[in-house]
Amino acid sequence: MIVYNVTINVEDDVHDRWFKWMKEEHLPMVMATGKFDRYAMFRILDRQEDETGMTYAIQYFAESMDDYLDYQQNHAPALQAETRKHFDGKFVAFRTLLEEAHSNEKD
Repeated sequence: MIVYNVTINVEDDVHDRWFKWMKEEHLPMVMATGKFDRYAMFRILDRQEDETGMTYAIQYFAESMDDYLDYQQNHAPALQAETRKHFDGKFVAFRTLLEEAHSNEKD
């Protein structure tokens, strides 16, 4: 299992519009690529002392590295450009790639 994690901090003045857009447009577009089995979106509760805005971690779960790499090559650039088109300068994001080493998930 490969987990593609996107951590994003969104400024308060666009938060509500961004959140609605994520749920109704962006997340469905990512899932429509067929490269991920599911996703989970988490609001980060602890904040740095000087942090503003709201921060989320969005995790996309892929069955294989090939699925993730295909997503990065063929889908991510356009989807990231779409995010910038709507919210440029109003968010900061960083991405982390994780590989499942162990799980207690039952079959």
